[in-house]
Amino acid sequence: MNMPIHCVIAEDEQIFRDALVKLLAIQWPELEISAACEDGAEALEAIAEHQPAVAFLDIRMPGLSGMDVAAATASISPATQIVFVTAYNQYAIDAFEKGAIDYLLKPIEPKRLASTIQRLQTRMNTGSSDPAALEALLMQLTKVLPPRAVAEPMVWLTASTGKESRLIMIEDVLYFQSDSKYTTVITAEGEALLRTPLRDLINKLDSNQFKQIHRATIVNMKAVAAIARDESGRGTIKLKGRPETLAVSLTYMSLFKNM
Repeated sequence: MNMPIHCVIAEDEQIFRDALVKLLAIQWPELEISAACEDGAEALEAIAEHQPAVAFLDIRMPGLSGMDVAAATASISPATQIVFVTAYNQYAIDAFEKGAIDYLLKPIEPKRLASTIQRLQTRMNTGSSDPAALEALLMQLTKVLPPRAVAEPMVWLTASTGKESRLIMIEDVLYFQSDSKYTTVITAEGEALLRTPLRDLINKLDSNQFKQIHRATIVNMKAVAAIARDESGRGTIKLKGRPETLAVSLTYMSLFKNM
């Protein structure tokens, strides 16, 4: 009995995500879709868990982009073959010229997907993977893709403390931590609760200042005193003037490799 071939899909637009799932079911029935994710953070967790043979990543998604996920995948699942999905026809084609990393244009054409599947199967059979080509491609894409249009980051938020509501300036937030229902906002003055899920919150924050370090934690990098790694590769963040430490999952440590 053949072992299943695992795949992770990351696409924030449901219509394109569903279309790719259906096309793959027809053209590559042996492929087992382990996760069809709507954002980069979810995809990164799924790739770390399933170690898929293939990952189809939308280049531009809210929060972690497909490029961010691909860069981290090189560390957490190096055998995974990356296929980028993009709407940037005029910008992307030149960057993919060498053919070491595949791409699909939206809307995905069945004929193009079929040829991509053939190349993927060949690479998987030969065990070929080219981290250097991926790194070079990511650098090239960073240069040629148009800047991502983003709304101005939020400056303040309203959170509840008991029966009261507090106005909290974003710059005063040390970190956010979530459970299944609420997101806790931690400042030097105490804690407050938000009903906004972490996945929605990350898109409203300044990505240069606030980083996701765990599926349940976003930290203000200005509040970070030090980042330590243990022998397993997991990390711990020490905060300025605070006794607690924050865990950085192995998945997200790959995003801090240059720190």
